[in-house]
Amino acid sequence: MALRGDRKITDGTDISFFMNETGTRGEILVFSTGGSGAAMDDSTAVVKTPVIGSGERIAGLLLNDMVNLDLTRTHINQHKDEVQQGGKVTLLRHGVVVTNVIDTGTAGVPTIGAPAYLGYGAITSGGTSEGWVSATKVTDNDEGDEVYRVGTFLSTKDSDGYAKLEVNIA
Repeated sequence: MALRGDRKITDGTDISFFMNETGTRGEILVFSTGGSGAAMDDSTAVVKTPVIGSGERIAGLLLNDMVNLDLTRTHINQHKDEVQQGGKVTLLRHGVVVTNVIDTGTAGVPTIGAPAYLGYGAITSGGTSEGWVSATKVTDNDEGDEVYRVGTFLSTKDSDGYAKLEVNIA
């Protein structure tokens, strides 16, 4: 699973969070714990992989590969934008990416203009509003926004399984 180099990032990256587990770029992450103020170097500002039905808020789309390497024997591959587990990550909140981290199991094949939701380990098409299991919309009580919506599909999947996704996390 990965992202292709074809990206358009519009004012939408956040570099203020740490991640204490491994992960693949293109995954959607949620907030684990938060820092106070700007929290730029606050180690309590942590993101993680979501858990099914947890009600956690979406933090953004991971733009780095998170690895757990023995740094006494090898080094991080800077050309692949790898970050050691426990380090700072770059999250995309607004922009366009081409990704293959798309679940088409129960949700169906993504179509142009269809909403994209956080799914189980991947992004799902508009098959379910929650993205996990049920077809019941999960909304924010204050504004009525769909909590698990991450953006809109701008293409269908190609032969390699990649689709263009506009990320817009409110």
